[in-house]
Amino acid sequence: FEYMKSHVEIGADTLEAVQKNNPENAFITMGIEITRYHHERWDGAGYNRGLKETEIPLCARIMSVVDVYDAIRSRRCYKPARNHDETCREILRGRATQFDPEIVDLFMEIASEVQKVWKSHSNQEE
Repeated sequence: FEYMKSHVEIGADTLEAVQKNNPENAFITMGIEITRYHHERWDGAGYNRGLKETEIPLCARIMSVVDVYDAIRSRRCYKPARNHDETCREILRGRATQFDPEIVDLFMEIASEVQKVWKSHSNQEE
């Protein structure tokens, strides 16, 4: 697990190397923040830096919800895919602990659209 967690720093370091050739590129800067902080938790129990609440960049707080949605919906070698409703219930369970509560509320408002996008880009059966 410790080795797996290193992906956030490896990814952020890689993007920082790219940024040296593009120092004014805000898209790369945001990519670094997403990569480095998307496993932080609203309650501070995440990794790698132990940030909490609004210490976590907004883009990473958004990505954490999207990342979990995709992870739960997707079949893996160690688990079956779960459906949209189950996934949304799981995200709601993480409201104000794992996830920014405002981001979860906004996600739930557009959940049917998220489901459509996921279905249109997924190669998995329901």
